[in-house]
Amino acid sequence: MEASTATVTTSARAQPFGQTEINWDKLDKTKFYVVGAGIFTGITVALYPMSVIKTRLQVATKDTVEKNAFSVIRGLLKSEGIPGLYRGFGTVITGAIPARIIFLTALETTKVAAFKMIEPFNLSEAPQAAVANGIAGMTSSLFSQAVFVPIDVVSQKLMVQGYSGHESYKGGIDVVRKIVRSDGIRGLYRGFGLSVMTYSPSSAVWWASYGSSQRIIWRFLGYGTDAEPAALSDTKIVAVQASGGIIAGATASCITTPLDTIKTRLQVMGHERKSTARQVVKTLVKDDGWTGLYKGLGPRFVSMSAWGTSMILAYEYLKRLCAKDE
Repeated sequence: MEASTATVTTSARAQPFGQTEINWDKLDKTKFYVVGAGIFTGITVALYPMSVIKTRLQVATKDTVEKNAFSVIRGLLKSEGIPGLYRGFGTVITGAIPARIIFLTALETTKVAAFKMIEPFNLSEAPQAAVANGIAGMTSSLFSQAVFVPIDVVSQKLMVQGYSGHESYKGGIDVVRKIVRSDGIRGLYRGFGLSVMTYSPSSAVWWASYGSSQRIIWRFLGYGTDAEPAALSDTKIVAVQASGGIIAGATASCITTPLDTIKTRLQVMGHERKSTARQVVKTLVKDDGWTGLYKGLGPRFVSMSAWGTSMILAYEYLKRLCAKDE
């Protein structure tokens, strides 16, 4: 997954990664995409409410009654029941599959190239993993934004409809129709620049943290000597990968939440209330001080850690499941 076959083989003598990672060229791609679509859809169903809560908190004004995650949940359950926590879900799940295929394909192919590119620099294990994973994470995010941003714009409008003065819609098609009528196709890419500035660095930080933290954890556990490593149990492999996912989610959420807050506010604004990123920042700072830029940090922190850990464990399991027999 994270190096050419030769690099992984060399690394396996000093690290346990040869036992835990599978190269892209060793996967059954058809099985990977088909089974992966089902697995990731299930995870999305389980964790989607966190996105709704985070989005509502980020667009809340100083006059909004719901000031924290618990009050948002209470309000949604009281007014709409469980379906309220899944506003915009249909739109997200429709676009998530092609976006994820683009992302994972770009991630894996770029990662192999990145490892080869930085090999001459003779970096130590953790920095090498951080750089290669970071490059791959940023590149794959850039490719997937073309599909993801319109889905993000539509789903977020559905998440906040009727909330804090936002317009109500009859569904995803109605949102698209109204956006195109008022702003043209460009309206579906509202906040595209900020999305790239938010998700690409976030993806770079996430994958860099994940790749490097795994190596640091393995060394902490006593691996990394010149001796041939002992066979690893599935439990230990999963525990290290889960820990890496949590660390990566925590790091990325803390660094990129301000950009995410600005992007979300820009994307949910109606055409009659258009603002620039600078105006959004001024409003946030005026109403809540600089801490306003971190609105929704708690849910985003939990969301990115939970999403990241769940997704990476499913992803690593999927790769083992879809590995071709030698």
